[in-house]
Amino acid sequence: MSAIPQQVFATQKASLDNLLAVQGAFFDGFEKLVDLNLKVMKATLDEAAQKSQEAIEVKDAQEAVAFTSALVQPSAEKTLAYGKHVYDIVSSVQGSLSRLTEEQVAQAQQQIADAVEQFAKTAPTGSESAVALLKSSLASVNNAYESVSKAAKQASQTAESNLTAAANATLQAANSAAEAATKPARARRTAA
Repeated sequence: MSAIPQQVFATQKASLDNLLAVQGAFFDGFEKLVDLNLKVMKATLDEAAQKSQEAIEVKDAQEAVAFTSALVQPSAEKTLAYGKHVYDIVSSVQGSLSRLTEEQVAQAQQQIADAVEQFAKTAPTGSESAVALLKSSLASVNNAYESVSKAAKQASQTAESNLTAAANATLQAANSAAEAATKPARARRTAA
């Protein structure tokens, strides 16, 4: 077998392996989302049954106000926690895909570098400047890719930090709203 068919075979095998890894990452993320949703549905049904029982036992208006205001805070916290879990799963899938892409780009860069080296070895005399230009261009492209990749990672980290800050602010606002709603009910109970 010559070197070219072996290279083609190796490239096809690497492409198939990469495709299978991408499918695996998507399936893993999907599986985690399904598992999360099943757990949330089960917990929601259990909680609904419990809260329904508690609602039946409410005897007067003050207890009804306290009961309804007590429902607000846990719901907001659970919604934010669910959103965070979904974000973590999606972020994990994105990270896996990014790693796979980076590996594939690194392989392609290595193949191109090897091809340039092979060309340099077999190039006719007097083509040294063309080979040097090819090597310089390749280095420039690699540096540009690394810069763009680094900027994308920083942007992703900034977006994640902003999302976390927004989620925390929302949770604090929900807690404040729940506390404000329960204060009148507490004041009425202590006055009675």
